[in-house]
Amino acid sequence: MSQLNTKTLGIGALAGLTAALLVLGASLQPSFSAVLYAASALPILLVGLGWGNMAAIAAVVTAAAVGAIAISPSFALMMTLVTLLPAGWLSHLANLARPASELGGPEHLMAWYPLSDILLHLCGLVTIAVIVVGVMIGYGPELIDRLVDVLFGSLAQQQPEFSPDPAVTTQTKSLVLLMLPAIQGGMWVVMLFAAYYIAARIVSASGRSLRPREDIASALRMNRNSIFVFLVGLAATFFGGMPAMIGATVVGTFGAGFLLSGFAALHFRTRGKDWRLPALILCYLASLVLMVPALFILVVGLSDTRKAIALTPNKDVDAPKQTNSKI
Repeated sequence: MSQLNTKTLGIGALAGLTAALLVLGASLQPSFSAVLYAASALPILLVGLGWGNMAAIAAVVTAAAVGAIAISPSFALMMTLVTLLPAGWLSHLANLARPASELGGPEHLMAWYPLSDILLHLCGLVTIAVIVVGVMIGYGPELIDRLVDVLFGSLAQQQPEFSPDPAVTTQTKSLVLLMLPAIQGGMWVVMLFAAYYIAARIVSASGRSLRPREDIASALRMNRNSIFVFLVGLAATFFGGMPAMIGATVVGTFGAGFLLSGFAALHFRTRGKDWRLPALILCYLASLVLMVPALFILVVGLSDTRKAIALTPNKDVDAPKQTNSKI
């Protein structure tokens, strides 16, 4: 093994150890668990974007091994599915490039894997992870029944006059059954993409990034095929049972993808406007507390689906500055 490979594997192993410690910290600090879980993707993304696939693989294997030894193999499996594999795969996709001439572009440019397709893969990976984890923990009507009963029982102890109607209780259980995987999947897509964005900025600033720094506002859109997946998931929620839970997960993950692209479209369309900053702040705050503004932004994302391919000069050929090509 060459010295370079040894150094790369060592850096990857160190990143994997850091990721595992962050996940273990999340399990010990429930109040910061979501932040620490999301932050555990950063080390994997950093080494993957900066040092390549071998470093990312070493990081994922190391983190999984530490999790299996420190907690249990099932814990390591969940950690790998939810955080490690998506982060490693995103870094792999981000480093993919081929001559632009293969896509009908100029011969002196390289075309990088579209950000829209990277977001599509992220939504798909999170969907699979949420479904597998749900199977592992036995997620279903029985679990939700116990959860809602405990919640209503706690409310009854605090407020003796509280007496929920049986029909309301049943409706609440049905709603929570579908909302939990949708919310969990959607939040995880947003947090993992935020980790990817932060990692890409850090690696780009360090000068180690292979991928050019992109204009997120113009490049971040969902793949056109994502609309059909989203609609199939939405239709599945009306069938009840397992199809409904899987459909809700798809709606949550892919809906989060369209929400991200909707915000990117708003950033792009408000450029140069005097009222841009207060308008964007208002949109973000309103989307956090109200459903209607978030749905509006999601519709904006649904209405603008395309690919924006980043192009950079081929290292072997003198060429003009980086450009963007839309397909």
